[in-house]
Amino acid sequence: MSHREDNLADLCLAAKGDKVARNRVIEENMGLVGSVVRRFLGKGWEYEDLFQIGSMGLIKAVDRFDGSFGVQFSTYAVPMIMGEIKRHMRDDSMVKVSRPVKELYIKLRRAQEQYVSEVGEEPPVEELATMVGVSVEEACIALEAACTPESLEDTGPDGDGDELIDRITDAEDDESSIIDKMDLIRALDTLTPEEQKLVTLRYFRDMTQVNIAKVLGVSQVQVSRMERRILKQLKDKMCG
Repeated sequence: MSHREDNLADLCLAAKGDKVARNRVIEENMGLVGSVVRRFLGKGWEYEDLFQIGSMGLIKAVDRFDGSFGVQFSTYAVPMIMGEIKRHMRDDSMVKVSRPVKELYIKLRRAQEQYVSEVGEEPPVEELATMVGVSVEEACIALEAACTPESLEDTGPDGDGDELIDRITDAEDDESSIIDKMDLIRALDTLTPEEQKLVTLRYFRDMTQVNIAKVLGVSQVQVSRMERRILKQLKDKMCG
């Protein structure tokens, strides 16, 4: 019997409540955790800490895997391990943001919601700053600080949405979709921090190019060009 078949047999037993089989699958796939963790080294987190967090993702994968998905367990588990690690990195990064900046960010988001409900469009940063009573620079710093994780693992506008890794990794996708999404994850990781921030602000913060330009300190035309270049780059990497 092949290792893959052994895995599937134990996963089936684990799904029926066999703790011995469950533990065996976890132990035999710890190498996946190590492989994923090595991708995140050098960013300020200890290997042991990330390995422990990644192991939680592996355990979730074991508990949620269903043979009817039609994919190898490793194909299913890797995105879940990555998601668990990125959640930890995101949460840890947000803890480092000072309380006054967090509070200002919340005020800015509320002001933005009020403006949109009254005017029907996104407010410029200058308008937000005026509504809250701070300088444009202070507003930009607060907005930027709230979305500065190492990669695209940010939450939605109110901090309670799914991070990007969850948005592009559906646990019940078929094998081809999961592979495509894993390719997208790898492609996103090749972007520079500035490019990653632009994608986050544009597609997961729903910010306009004008407002993004103010946060990045460039012109709206530059943002537009960067966005087109990034989308082409991602498409080329996934199709190449």
